[in-house]
Parts: sequence; structure tokens; C-alpha cells
Amino acid sequence: MKSNSSAAVYNARIACMCIFLSRILRALFFALVVFVCATPTWAGDWQQPEKQLASKIAAVTGPGAVALDLVNRSSLSPADTEQIRRGIVTELQASGLNSVKAEQATATVTIYLSENPQSYVWAADIHQGANERSVVMISVSRPATVEDGREQFPLTIHKTLLWSQESRILDVARLSGNPQRMLVLDPETVTLYKLQAGRWQPEQSLAISHAKPWPRDLRGRLVPRKDHLFDAYLPSVLCRAMANLPLSVNCVASDDPWPLGTDQVNLSAFFTSTRNFFTGALSPAIVKQTAAAPFYSAAAMPREKYMLWMFSALDGRIHLIDGVTDQIAATEGWGSDIASVRSGCGSGWQVLATEAGEGASDAVRAFNMPDREPVRASRPSEVSGAITALWTAWDNASVIAVSQNSQTRRYEAYQLSISCDQ
Repeated sequence: MKSNSSAAVYNARIACMCIFLSRILRALFFALVVFVCATPTWAGDWQQPEKQLASKIAAVTGPGAVALDLVNRSSLSPADTEQIRRGIVTELQASGLNSVKAEQATATVTIYLSENPQSYVWAADIHQGANERSVVMISVSRPATVEDGREQFPLTIHKTLLWSQESRILDVARLSGNPQRMLVLDPETVTLYKLQAGRWQPEQSLAISHAKPWPRDLRGRLVPRKDHLFDAYLPSVLCRAMANLPLSVNCVASDDPWPLGTDQVNLSAFFTSTRNFFTGALSPAIVKQTAAAPFYSAAAMPREKYMLWMFSALDGRIHLIDGVTDQIAATEGWGSDIASVRSGCGSGWQVLATEAGEGASDAVRAFNMPDREPVRASRPSEVSGAITALWTAWDNASVIAVSQNSQTRRYEAYQLSISCDQ
């Protein structure tokens, strides 16, 4: 994990700060309901909470026609989400409310399925004619999470060893095509491997030229491209390789920003040439925000109508930027490396964060991000030593983790993917 010294950095638990204006009212109600809800229902049986929420909606709108939308921001599965939607529609009909298209409705109702560490929170945002917005909500307790003494989680992280070598691994990228190929970036070379008989065989090694010595805690980023094979970003150096075999690479002095996301999640940031972190200057801006606090790593969390970016800052906290506000996430025990992954589970995307494992080992854990609160979604996946890099793979479907084995001292690159257990 990254730090200004050789020791790992882990964040302390802190409180959430300012929240995007359009969500202030909802967030305050969410916090309030955790303390005042009298009799939460077991989360495995949705009938009672469906009836309870429908009753509260009907009390606001009265009988008539409503346009209903449901947004899942929790770790509930698509099957559970659809079951809940159908159940609420049925209960609304029993209360004299028919679900119709927006142009035929006298009221619009958007239901948000969210959660906090203790319970699910269902909120209905109601707009009726020229009247002011009304928000009603309920709290739904989670099912028992302990079985045979072990906490149960909806996701599992799968760890696959891609490559191991004595020299430091900065990044690894798997390339599409047949046969399969893989790039490995280290401080002095980019090596192309081809998969043959189930083993990665070296195909070509390309030297990286640089006029200045590398900083002590070196970092690098591999980016596959469509019009040429790849770009390799290192401090004040950009290397570009052509697609034709045998490969050739051209390395030049460059202060270009490094890509933080992918073609689908486009954002770059400027990297310091003599240290191991990003300055905070962003390209392009996130809506109105052109900079974040200086940070070690970043993760994108796509939302329905905007992009939420998470930055692991030098101040030891996770900053959440949505284009308007910069708030602090309530995290506990997170390290300085984070990355996002599109799993298709729950809300579709999760953030992977480093944390302390057993002994000298680090671990990676998956978190769901309903609204702005991270919720643990997997058991920690440990590696044998300290994690030195964590990057979202270029297809967004996995994460590349690099560690130095505490026993062999070799560097190991892993592919981390997620499966849904519920």
C-alpha cells in the first residue's frame, strides 16, 4: 500500500460531511429512521415491508394513478429487487393506487432501496402536482448474518495468480484475442507473454528508456489501446507500442495525465514525477470540479444519472466527488489502494479496498456503495505480503493486484474477480 514512508497507511473511521444538495433531505431521513423505527421486519420476507411502504405512500397520494419507479442502491439481488417491485405494486393496487405511465399519472413515486450496516432502508420520493416533495420510508432488518460462527456476505472475491517474478511488477494487462496475450510492466521493461499449453511463455521484451532515475516508490500503469497495442505510463515518461509484431516501443519525456478509469469511465489525473501519488488535478473535470485532494488511488462508481468518484487521499481519508460536492466516506480500516469492479452483482458495481490481513499480509475486501455509505460485501481475500498496486482492469470486470511475497520476496500479480453468492 502507498505511503510517504515504508509503512502501510490505514484510515481511521471518520464521519460523513456535506452531501449533494438534492440528497440532503433523503440522507437526513435515512439517518433518523435507523434510530426511530420501532419494529423492523426480517429481511427474508418482503410482504410486510411492502405493505408498510405502500400504506405510507397511499396516505400521501390518496387513491388514483401513479407512475412508479424503483432504484436499487443496495446489495439486494436483481431477483429480490423485482420481487419487491411486484409486491409494492400489488399492495398499492389494494390501497386504490394504479401504476400507469408518467403522462397518465397524477403523482410520481420513486422508491429507493438502500441500506446501512444494520438494516435495509426503503424510501419513497413522492411528487404530486404542484405540491412539495414528500419522503416516506421504512427500515427493514437484515436476515441473520452469522452461521457456524462466520459472518455471511453476498459476494465472493476470486483470486487468480497471473504472474510472479523477482523484479518489481508495476502493472499487468491481459489482451483480447486468440491466442491470449498478457503484458507485464516492470521498472525497465514491458514483456509480452503468449498463453501456450496453459502456460504464459515470453514472446518479446521491450526496454523502457528514461533519462532520470526512477523515484524510490515507483509506480506505473499499462493501458491497452485500440489504434495501437498499449501505452505505459511512468513518472514523467510515456511509452507507446505499435500493434505489429515484432513490437517496437517509443518512450518520451511526458507530463501527460494518467488514465484512472477506462474508455467507459474516462478520467485522468496528473502524477508527481518524484513521489508516489497524484497531485489532484483532473482531466477532464468531473462536471464542475477540476481537482481533488492529492491522492494515491481512485475508483469510479457509476450511478444512474452521474458518476461518483472515490479518491484515497494523502490525508488518510476517502473523498467522494460527484461533480458538485467533496464529502468524506465513513470508512474503517481501509488502506490507501482502492479500485472499482463491474460485477453485475447487487447494484452492479463494487469498490475493492485494501486492508490489513493476518501478520505481515494485506487483504482486499469488496464493498457495496448504497448512496454514500460503504457496506462490507465480501470476506477479505488475503495475499502473501504487502500490496504494492491495485488497478481496475481495462474491461472493468476485474482488478489487478500486485504484492510482494513476505517469504519469497518475489512480486506476484493477481486477477481479482467477483461472483454473486445470493
